[in-house]
Amino acid sequence: MSADGDLKVTCDVGGTFTDVVVSGGDAVNIGKALTTPHDLVAGLRAALADVATAMGIELDELLGRTALFVYSTTQATNAILQGTTARTALLCTEGFPDVLVRREGGSMHPYDFSRPYPDPYIPRRLTFEIRERIGADGEVVTPLDEEHARGVLRELARLDVDAVAIALLWSVANGAHEDRLAAMCGELLPDVPVTCSHVLNPVLREYRRTSCAAIDASLKPLMQRHLGGVEEGLRDSGLRGRLVAATSMGGVLPIEHLAQRPIYAAKSGPSLAPIAARLYAQREFGAADAVVCDTGGTSFDVSLVREGSPVFTRETWLGEPFRGHHTGLASVDVRSIGSGGGSIAWIDRGGLLRVGPDSAGADPGPACYGRGGTRPTVTDAACVLGYLDPERFLGGHMRLDEQAAADVLTALGERLGLGAQEAADAVLTLAGEHMVGAIREITINQGVDPRDLAIVAGGGAAGLNIAEIARALECPRVLIPRTAGALSAFGGQYSDIVYETGFSLQTDSGDYDFAALQDAFAAIDARLGVFEDSLPAGLEGVHRERFLEARYAHQAWTIEVPLADRPVDELGDPGLIADEFHGLHQRLFATSDPGEVVEILQCRGRTVARPFTPVLGQIAGVRAAAGSRRRRVFFGHTGEVEVDVLDGGSLAPGTQIDGPVLVTEPTTTVVVPPQARLRTTQLGSYVLEVA
Repeated sequence: MSADGDLKVTCDVGGTFTDVVVSGGDAVNIGKALTTPHDLVAGLRAALADVATAMGIELDELLGRTALFVYSTTQATNAILQGTTARTALLCTEGFPDVLVRREGGSMHPYDFSRPYPDPYIPRRLTFEIRERIGADGEVVTPLDEEHARGVLRELARLDVDAVAIALLWSVANGAHEDRLAAMCGELLPDVPVTCSHVLNPVLREYRRTSCAAIDASLKPLMQRHLGGVEEGLRDSGLRGRLVAATSMGGVLPIEHLAQRPIYAAKSGPSLAPIAARLYAQREFGAADAVVCDTGGTSFDVSLVREGSPVFTRETWLGEPFRGHHTGLASVDVRSIGSGGGSIAWIDRGGLLRVGPDSAGADPGPACYGRGGTRPTVTDAACVLGYLDPERFLGGHMRLDEQAAADVLTALGERLGLGAQEAADAVLTLAGEHMVGAIREITINQGVDPRDLAIVAGGGAAGLNIAEIARALECPRVLIPRTAGALSAFGGQYSDIVYETGFSLQTDSGDYDFAALQDAFAAIDARLGVFEDSLPAGLEGVHRERFLEARYAHQAWTIEVPLADRPVDELGDPGLIADEFHGLHQRLFATSDPGEVVEILQCRGRTVARPFTPVLGQIAGVRAAAGSRRRRVFFGHTGEVEVDVLDGGSLAPGTQIDGPVLVTEPTTTVVVPPQARLRTTQLGSYVLEVA
């Protein structure tokens, strides 16, 4: 990090908007600009320039004073979902070419036989069998046929592949053949990036390990160019500080490390929102549990904070579960649906109204943006209902075209037999129902009662219908921070540097191989040491955490058993590990079997380091104009009424206002409907209480 830098900058490059948060001194400033899909750096510069202007400085001075820059993007996720990743080949053990074809069992629509079988992530025509075989205990059953392998690699050169994934059977027990193939790729395909499955994700499950390697390899050409271009653009604009990038684990990594493991960039943007929500829930309510709703332009993302920490999952699918692609890695558990501000409203063949999943994005965007959009969106509906101030949208940087929004909603309403306002209300109501369903899936379906939790809402469209969502869920209160318009970017301000690695082994509490466990953690510590040596000086709280993946004998799934910072020497008694597992199993599933053997399948280690962190109270310095005015607004239950429109900066802490009323911020609008009350907090946040 730059020794003389006094600012921390975080950004979130989304599908519609690019958000930037700058902290330093006694203030936090937020910038927002339309994302430029064909040149993401241009949109980022525009958002940075917006912040610099608010701070009264030039862009080069802002970047010159930046000690740490946190970059977050949806580029990796979008490339996977849109199929724009690199042309990638898969090398597998002879006789096992269909791991990606067969996938992992399960279906969200088991009785819908009209749905075609999903294609593998890497097509069979680019899957090549290698003559070799490692046994389950690591012995070489069939030596690697190097002459045959060289022939395969020459074929890859002829096919002009851009990346290679190597996933051999039982490489987690002995990675020698994968390592040798990687070395041969370096000789015959020197400019082609390679990913070895046993290095990236040494888990026993063949599909998850293979899928992880395939996704990572396919992202390397794209993300290495992208991250390199972002760094070059920021350096050319004056950045001198440290550049890190967000990961799917809710942390950050130095950008050079993420370029070598780009799969960690998938689903990285939404993972930062619960980091911010955790801080707000603790500070505002003293709560350790919360539902996190992040409503952006393209999607609605929902996650949970439990016992003061974001909820993680190893069921990380990109796309629909079982039809999409599994990363094989742990990530913050975020459920995403296509119900953002830019989600398109349409009528299906049966005459029913639908919202999403297609989005108008940033180009052309909703019709009210005046950029050529011709299809009605959630944002257009909010504009027609009077929720958005056309003169002050995006802090006054963009004027909304109310007539264009009215035209597309009128056309939609004619097909439904409704007026423009009634159609707009139907669009917003349906989008809200989708959001309620997503929240119920991550709460009620997992045994969590949403009535016991606070909702922390973020995203530019957060305040449009969150009160009605809370009412449907019977949640008593909703917290909307003043940084809600850039909640994910704000979460980056409080994200730790997190690096994780693992080692596969097989032992159990009945026949405990302590020496193998020691060797595994020794290898992990060596890898973590190499990473820690690459970190800059001056980081706070650098420490290591250890985990075991364990299960009851013959179970299908494992659970993560944290060992905190317990020395490895203290793990010599298998009874200690078994007791930890039994207790955790009881807490998670309300049942345990203390007499059962506990199997250990993987050791994992994590390095955590804390960059300098701003004070949460600084958010009171977010800029906003003062004043109030009147505006006619349509609510579905009451019709059109005239309400006060208040600027957020004009409300003193402790203010209580009964709805209906609108509160505007430069990057979001809070709609307080009838039978709801708004209260401002000491930090400047808004608390909605619904009847």
